[in-house]
Amino acid sequence: MRLRFAVVFFVLSSGLLGTYPAFAQNPIVSGEVTDPSGSPIPNAEVTLTNNNSHLTQLTRTNDGGLYSLSSLPPGSYTLTVGAQGFVRYQRAPITVGEESLTLNVRLKVQPTAQSVTVRGDHESLQGISSLDKTGTQLEDLPRSVQIISKEVLTQQGSTMLSQGVSNASGVNYGGQDSKGFYDHFLIRGLNAQIYSDGFSDGDQLGGISHSLNGVEEVEILEGPGSALFGSGAPGGTIDVVHYTPAPNLHYGVSLEGGSFGSVTNSDYITGPTDISALNYRVDATFSHSDGFRELRSHDYEARPALEWHPHNHTINFALDVRQIHETPDSYGLIYFNGSPITNVPLDSKYSTPFAFAHEGFVRPTIADAWRVSEFLTINNRFSYLHRTLDSLGNGDSTNTKVSGGEVIGRQLRQQSDRDNSYDYQFEPVWQFATGTVRHTLLTGFEYVRQTMATQRDTADLPNIPDAFAPVPPETSVAGLTFLCDSKHSCDDDRLAANYFSLYATDQVDVTDRFKVRAGLREDWLDTSLTPLITVPGRVDSEGQPLLGGVTYTRNDAPVSWNAGALYKISSSVIPYFGVSTSHLANFNSENTQNGIGAPEGALQYEAGIKFPLFENRVALNTAVFDVSRNNVAAAVTLNGVETVVFDSQRTKGFEASLDGEITDRWHILVNVTYQDAIITDDPQGIASIGHHPQGAPAHMANLWSTYDFAIAGVRGFRVGAGLNFMGQTYSDITNVNSIPSFVIGNATFGYARRTWSLDLNIDNFTDERYFLAANAAGAYPGDPVAVYVRATWSFGCEK
Repeated sequence: MRLRFAVVFFVLSSGLLGTYPAFAQNPIVSGEVTDPSGSPIPNAEVTLTNNNSHLTQLTRTNDGGLYSLSSLPPGSYTLTVGAQGFVRYQRAPITVGEESLTLNVRLKVQPTAQSVTVRGDHESLQGISSLDKTGTQLEDLPRSVQIISKEVLTQQGSTMLSQGVSNASGVNYGGQDSKGFYDHFLIRGLNAQIYSDGFSDGDQLGGISHSLNGVEEVEILEGPGSALFGSGAPGGTIDVVHYTPAPNLHYGVSLEGGSFGSVTNSDYITGPTDISALNYRVDATFSHSDGFRELRSHDYEARPALEWHPHNHTINFALDVRQIHETPDSYGLIYFNGSPITNVPLDSKYSTPFAFAHEGFVRPTIADAWRVSEFLTINNRFSYLHRTLDSLGNGDSTNTKVSGGEVIGRQLRQQSDRDNSYDYQFEPVWQFATGTVRHTLLTGFEYVRQTMATQRDTADLPNIPDAFAPVPPETSVAGLTFLCDSKHSCDDDRLAANYFSLYATDQVDVTDRFKVRAGLREDWLDTSLTPLITVPGRVDSEGQPLLGGVTYTRNDAPVSWNAGALYKISSSVIPYFGVSTSHLANFNSENTQNGIGAPEGALQYEAGIKFPLFENRVALNTAVFDVSRNNVAAAVTLNGVETVVFDSQRTKGFEASLDGEITDRWHILVNVTYQDAIITDDPQGIASIGHHPQGAPAHMANLWSTYDFAIAGVRGFRVGAGLNFMGQTYSDITNVNSIPSFVIGNATFGYARRTWSLDLNIDNFTDERYFLAANAAGAYPGDPVAVYVRATWSFGCEK
């Protein structure tokens, strides 16, 4: 029946194409693209997008910098022009009538440009997110999507994703099962999932740290992904978007060094090959840090990519290879009397001094965007991911505490994970009209195959005699006994999952002002768990013992949906409302028995007003939200026996973000969040109802501002500063231990020319003592005052 429905839906959608009106052959939009000196820029990419139908026309300038676009139906358009080494230009609205228009464009030089599609530091609501998949402008989406540009990340000296997420409202580092060495984020108090160019990173909890190697921007979808993403996290989706190859030769180098023995080198080169319409790009990075508190890290990454443009196709291939070495810190500073120990230096360590985490990551991807006609584009995408994790770190932190002045309950866990994931996506995107109503209809099929092998066991560690002058006694694994019983977390498991999905999302332009969006998705989730050993006291989500050599399976077919609408009261006041749902198969290496449990569900209500102000120089977003999750599975130890408990959570709140060019020289970015995240149901722990979940602060606020200026008539100088505030957060749902709120300040000063730049960044310039996130045993200290200097060179020529 479902297949019959999908076929009928497809045929009806195809039949509607005949109602699309033919394009008039009248007006022409043409012009010249030049650099600041007035010299023509050849091969610049010029795109004209209809703001109602979202249909686009694309061309490139000739050797004289001239372009021309014809066969344009009357309407409102957005003109976008990009060229390697220059800031991308965007102008809207442009009204096309019966007469031709001449629109000349002068591009600004971008000193740190790395791609043909460079974005400025200001993101207007006329931007388009790849997360949306329908090419809809942000101001027309009835939900919250935020974009963090590469230029903002560069200004702040960010080299890792974890340093940049504060630029979006409602996002913070930490949460359940954070281990202190990989990225784990909450959005609106609930778990988020990280994607790379639309593909999931696989294991939801045993994750990796994400560098910004070759990254163009970071896009954040708040709340359930619904029809756009399958087994998705309830908090939202963070998509790391990489640059694509450019047709013009361009290359660059950056080198950053600073506090804690930190050195980061990033390089890229992009340009055409000898094969017609085939371009290449290679991004590489190397970083080393001795680390605050001796938490050393090394990162080696390379990402070669090819993009080919045969007739009506854009084919992109990329190979992402990473080798990451980090030092886990599962304890941080131990809690004492409800908060982290305050009378010890911040660089004190309670974790094992020889702990390590080595992670390998290899992912080839291939994507083909086939423009069949002006009405239909078919996207085919495939990704294969192989991930490994070998680590030795402190485990079972819920048992670690200060008692009688000494630290007791310490354990050491050795772990080995192997994760293989295949993801195929087939997505026809239709553009048609029913009368005067225009549609952008995304239809899709997705198949995901994931296998995971995980092995771990645990050894007891000696106590630390003095919690206020900590010296971990262990110096090697010699003499330690790794056990596997009810008091020692261990497993040797094989997991497998097959996810099949059919989905559709329709972005409907009822009128120029009234927009509607609706989506539906059905997932067939087939998961299995095969323990290779029997652990006494270990049970599945139904409370049944898990026996070695026995395969346990589960099949679910949840339906997710979303609906929303917005109305443009005026060009600068756009209220919207939306509802979205999702279902998450709890498939991860941290709590493997959850993989054969019932999917976790999520439901979000969101309403807000978007304000594109001052001709889109300022984008102000406001939103109120109510998002809940149920059937939240977690493995805990109760009375010495590991078991699975469930609870439900809910977050209500308000957030606002402003991103604007106050003047041509002054840019400001600010966001504030208030959220009340609570436990709404917990059958195994009734006393926790009404408490806050781990890691979800009630208040967050962030500010960043930069100003460009001249000294003695010499332009190119920039100064910037910002503040980050986060409220109190709790270590677990008992709400006994917590970390205090904090405010830290950051600053930057830089000088840029066309081919090089030099920047100085000072983080936490007031040397505030603060904690990034709360763990069950302790809190992760934030870095003290730190200074970094970065030099960047970019070279190239336009062909």
